[in-house]
Amino acid sequence: MKKKLKLFSVLVLTSVLLLSACSSSENSSINQGDSNNEEVTELKVAFPIFGALPKDMSLIEDAVNELAQKKINVRVKLMPISFSNWMQQTNLMFSSGEQLDLMPSIYNYSQSVLQGQLIPLDELLASHGQGIVKALDPAYLDASKVKGIIYGVPTMHEMAMVNGVSMRKDIVQKYDVDTSKLQTIEDLEKVLKTVKAGEPNMAPLIPSTVGASILNNYKTFDELSNTIGVLPNYDNNLKVVNLYETKEYAEQLKMLRRWYQEGLILQDASTNQANPSDLIDSERGFSFLTSAHPAALSETAKSNGVEMKVYKFSQPPVSTTSQITNTMWGITVNSKNPEKAMDFLNLMYSDKDIANLLIWGIEGKHYDIKSGNVIDFPQGVDAQSSGYYMNMGWLFGNQFIAHVWNGTDPELWEKVKEFNASATRSKALGFTFDSSTVKTEVASIGNVITQYALPLETGSVDPDKILPKFIESLKAAGIDKVIAEKQKQLDEWTQEKN
Repeated sequence: MKKKLKLFSVLVLTSVLLLSACSSSENSSINQGDSNNEEVTELKVAFPIFGALPKDMSLIEDAVNELAQKKINVRVKLMPISFSNWMQQTNLMFSSGEQLDLMPSIYNYSQSVLQGQLIPLDELLASHGQGIVKALDPAYLDASKVKGIIYGVPTMHEMAMVNGVSMRKDIVQKYDVDTSKLQTIEDLEKVLKTVKAGEPNMAPLIPSTVGASILNNYKTFDELSNTIGVLPNYDNNLKVVNLYETKEYAEQLKMLRRWYQEGLILQDASTNQANPSDLIDSERGFSFLTSAHPAALSETAKSNGVEMKVYKFSQPPVSTTSQITNTMWGITVNSKNPEKAMDFLNLMYSDKDIANLLIWGIEGKHYDIKSGNVIDFPQGVDAQSSGYYMNMGWLFGNQFIAHVWNGTDPELWEKVKEFNASATRSKALGFTFDSSTVKTEVASIGNVITQYALPLETGSVDPDKILPKFIESLKAAGIDKVIAEKQKQLDEWTQEKN
């Protein structure tokens, strides 16, 4: 009897696939499991949220399940978790063996792999993930490999970065700032001095994030999984160096120190606990360094009514492993049905309806289509009153097949694709450092960096006096040993690749 049912299911599936091939559409998906004879698979999908829990989350779940059950015979339990509790709660699920099928790794992909939290995906991608494979550049999947195996797939976002600066639009206009002359970070000095002279109570340059340095979003090197041993200019003939001993780093610190002494940097930047938007809203901040990708360039962001505009420096965009793998979806070792988990993950990358539900919500309730692919709030609804407005397209699989919000370039996703395709690729693209053999040294070095980097990289202390102490402490903590291990692994990776 079971053999007959299996044969019947195969015949039904074959018929469905043949029919869909004859009448395909952009929104078609692999329709497997839409059979009354097959029990519905229940999946648990966890993801972090960075604000309050949307009040309509249950409605989103119901709408997703209506589609997922029809398409792949799956129902999902969406599990939003506050980012502040994300690591603690997911680690508890792993230790308890609780079912968890899908989750993203955010800036800790290699750590999740090394901790054994994710399963290999190579075979599942080939058999159940064709939509993912089609959406992603092969180089991005290759960059996802850890020791030759894929454990996660990157979300569709800016796969490269280019240095830039975000500035208050009104102040730029007030002083007629010629932004076309902002080719390098050094060119920013004239603008900062203009703002300081005209707005004496406003810090011209502030950190981009609470607890971060001025250089937090400014990179001229491949960090090679962490900044303990880097690749200058994304090449350097694959020679790993100590960032903090480089001439460029010393010169940057001297520049920041001069800016700080001239009042061009927030004077309490090393201890400040106010986020950038609060500083800007309260007239205490003008600009911060940021990544000037197409999404940032196409929008005029608002900070409680204060418009901010991003301007890029002249360097070309660069792709690194860290940039590509900063947000990765994987199937966990606690999954009860990895095949069905991959089926649903595949929908997140290939099905417009699923993508728009997860990213924007329900049409007519959380957004209305204004024209073409552009959406906005329905009449009488705004960001505060909407039951689902997380604005986290970068998190949910493939935002390139989703709508764009009103005020954003309607051609944004095409421009992001062009941006990604045009990017220079780091010579170490695809390399992931395994720090397990030097984890004690890495922890000690991290403590040293925490002690010294922030004061130095905000200009708060004299680098001529403090930088030598910083380097000495790094060496005492074992940075040379870590760099040697990273160089060894990079050499081995290069040989295997070639």
